[in-house]
Amino acid sequence: MLTTLLRDSRALATLAVPLVLTQLAQVALTTTDTVMMGMLGAADLAAGGLAIVLFNQLRTMGVGLITSVGNQIAAASARAETAEGTDAGSSEEVRSIVRAGLALATLAGVVGAVLMLLIGQALPFLGQDAGVAASAQHMLLALAPGLLPCLWFQAIRQFTVGMRRPQALLQITIASVAVNAGINWVFIHGTWGLPKLGLPGVGVATSLVYLLTFLALYAFTRRDAVLAPLLSLNIAQADRATVRRLVGLGVPIAATYGSEAGFFSVTALMAGSFGSAALAAHTAVNQLVYIVFQVAVGLSHAASINVSREIALDRPQAALRIKNTALACAGAVMAVVAVLYIAVPRLVLAPFFEGGAGDSEAVAIATHLLLVTMVLQFFDCAQNIGVGLLRGLDDTKSGFRITLIGYWLIGLPAAALLAYPAHLDTLGIWLGLLSGLAATAILLLRRYSAALHARFAATEPVPAA
Repeated sequence: MLTTLLRDSRALATLAVPLVLTQLAQVALTTTDTVMMGMLGAADLAAGGLAIVLFNQLRTMGVGLITSVGNQIAAASARAETAEGTDAGSSEEVRSIVRAGLALATLAGVVGAVLMLLIGQALPFLGQDAGVAASAQHMLLALAPGLLPCLWFQAIRQFTVGMRRPQALLQITIASVAVNAGINWVFIHGTWGLPKLGLPGVGVATSLVYLLTFLALYAFTRRDAVLAPLLSLNIAQADRATVRRLVGLGVPIAATYGSEAGFFSVTALMAGSFGSAALAAHTAVNQLVYIVFQVAVGLSHAASINVSREIALDRPQAALRIKNTALACAGAVMAVVAVLYIAVPRLVLAPFFEGGAGDSEAVAIATHLLLVTMVLQFFDCAQNIGVGLLRGLDDTKSGFRITLIGYWLIGLPAAALLAYPAHLDTLGIWLGLLSGLAATAILLLRRYSAALHARFAATEPVPAA
């Protein structure tokens, strides 16, 4: 049993490790933004954090809309290799999926940018402090143009992952971290004769970096002998039937991701109702969760791609083992993170606060939240893996239905009850988040096992999970 787990873990890590490192490098962009906002003070951290939460809400839904591109390419590649014994790079089916994915990313980027600006205008009516709302609106105005190149990057990323050639992603994303930090500093402080933009400068820098990373990934892909013949930016040639298929798969994924991001967005608004210190603490801890969550994203994508391949090759037992392998890897990482939260909480939080008198209350709140977060993060990781596993079965609707139950019917009511009537304030919000994520994870993983058994019951017995 242990030998099988180790073998499967190595196979999963081959694809997962580059994706996890890429995700961690990518989240370093928003972490850099958060740290630099903290240097401007707790008020700017609160406003900028609120803007980033809303940006991530729409970005996450856009990414969800095109996430199935990777699974569809992986399955098409496996079928081409099995049926023809030829290089999957010559597959017309793969080429069609790539064009359709870029077309979908363009539509999502334009619509999302417009929605972002409209939501920003509504912030004063959502219980937020007037000064925080005004600063967040300026930040959103600077972030909105970056959504389109961000989603173009994600579409090409799914293409490279589906073809199991994600190596360039890590190099580009690591380079973008340093570029982002430098551009942030320039626009925040107005060096080299540029205007001093303050908080909105963070948004301008982020949008510019998204554009640069897209151009870099496109250039790398065009130099890859296998990938280059399949890549075209002429979205006018996208096959309508393929676009409709991606939309059919992607809308439930976007709704699932949006359901989770919306869950966190609403709780950010709830935290803001307890004052700027509570919102600043929530922002800092939420960023830590977001950092660790990238391990889940990498594991989820790798597990999902591998499930798509195993299903295309008619190997259900291997598909079921992927679940146990991914959860074991996630548990090991989350245990290490929990030890850090318990042992050195102040050190973990130090990058987000200057340590002044105005930050002391926020630091105290955030320190208590870490005790909840160390448990919450395992369930957050498990539920994301569950969504990815179901996506590998082309079952994207179950994930959405389950998140509605877990997040909105269990988690959010629990957060509201614990925060307000129970007077636990921000701690109550995070206990509600924990309950919602735990319920969602359990339901998703049970659904995957049941769906896999049902799918292959008539052809091949599958061992119990």
